[in-house]
Amino acid sequence: MVFSSMTFLWVFLPLLLVFYYLAHPAMKNYVLLVFSLVFYAWGEPRYIFLMIISIVVNYAMGILLNSRTSKRARVLVLISAIIFNVGLLGYYKYSGFLVDNINKLFGTSIKAKALTLPIGISFYTFQIMSYIIDLYRKEIKVQKNVFNLALYISFFPQLIAGPIVKYKDVDEQIRKRNVTLDSFVAGTKRFIYGLSKKTLIANTMAIVADRVFDSDVSGISTSLAWVGAISYSLQIYYDFSGYSDMAIGLGKMFGFEFAENFNLPYKSKSITEFWRRWHISLSTWFKEYIYIPLGGNRKGKIRTYINLWIVFIVTGIWHGAAWTFLAWGLFHGFFIFVERLGLKKLLDKCHVINHVYALFVVNFGWVIFRSNGLKNSLRFIKRMIIPEDITASINIYSLVSKKFIVVLIAAVLLSCIIQSVYGIVKNNGVVKKIVMVCEPLVIIALWLLCIMSLVSNTYNPFIYFRF
Repeated sequence: MVFSSMTFLWVFLPLLLVFYYLAHPAMKNYVLLVFSLVFYAWGEPRYIFLMIISIVVNYAMGILLNSRTSKRARVLVLISAIIFNVGLLGYYKYSGFLVDNINKLFGTSIKAKALTLPIGISFYTFQIMSYIIDLYRKEIKVQKNVFNLALYISFFPQLIAGPIVKYKDVDEQIRKRNVTLDSFVAGTKRFIYGLSKKTLIANTMAIVADRVFDSDVSGISTSLAWVGAISYSLQIYYDFSGYSDMAIGLGKMFGFEFAENFNLPYKSKSITEFWRRWHISLSTWFKEYIYIPLGGNRKGKIRTYINLWIVFIVTGIWHGAAWTFLAWGLFHGFFIFVERLGLKKLLDKCHVINHVYALFVVNFGWVIFRSNGLKNSLRFIKRMIIPEDITASINIYSLVSKKFIVVLIAAVLLSCIIQSVYGIVKNNGVVKKIVMVCEPLVIIALWLLCIMSLVSNTYNPFIYFRF
């Protein structure tokens, strides 16, 4: 089930709201847990058992970790928990990729079992490990109520595609929280804004991006390659940030406050800044649980660079079992590396140019990320840079419709330009009154447009569902 489906909007969410708000305060967590498990099982019933096994094992590991006093015993429990969680993720996500590459490298014919990737396993595995690691560090208290821990792991708003929520950030909210009318209204608005990003912008960009990237590169003109690359850059941003907005909004409806996951990433003036603004929950997770434990920047420049490379290798691998994802991680790692060497200081002096630089690097990175194979990504980038006299297999004018152009302009403006302008004038009295009057009308209009779009359009992919 996805948030941008009629089943979720007209059946699942209304039923949950009724049951939740009619339930006794002591029963509200159980209502959320049951509905969250139903939400997950809706798409893949068999993998609900995998999640339940993961919950039970990690609950037991947490109790065991809390009961041990010697450092050696605690380390052993921690390592066991990490091996279990990473092993489970690795088996379902990377075993087929590993076997395929062993066969190619050594000419063997090992058969790998065909596995369907459990939806959201990358996200909820990281959430589980944050609980275990923070418990080992004694930064949190053990959760002795297995149902509360199960709710933390399976809570449906951020279960499928994040944001990655650390246990220490919601521990108190799981035990006690209040929902006010203001927070519910704010959550509803945030959800509709996210739904609009997804259905009105991301889905429109996806039609063009998928058509271009799924075509033979030899039949794509330079102009069409750029259209495809820009479309995908906007698609993945509005798809993922839209989902995060919906997750944050839904959390507010039930009294949870989740941290922001995006902060206008296309406003960045360096790749270093981009990673402070893009998928913030993943970046902070890697920083807290990999980069800093490796030594961070405390052990000299060479060690710092090694640690950064490790983080970006893991970042690429986390996104999927394909060489394109690893290459994308290394690509970003390279620019972080050269910015650390001195490029960042130079960029800080070059206004406008630094922003253009960041946009180009990110855009080329998304080409690597989206392409069907590493060779195709290099051919695609080459076509973007070096025009060739070819017979195009796709007529750009038939692909780029009036609707696409209008949505493209809106997507570019809303990526950071309008927010930057609003940040300057938002305290003006006249602007405040205009926003107060117009925002409810805009919300209603967006909701109606989203429903009309979902009713008339069956093309509704979520990019991060496969991660």
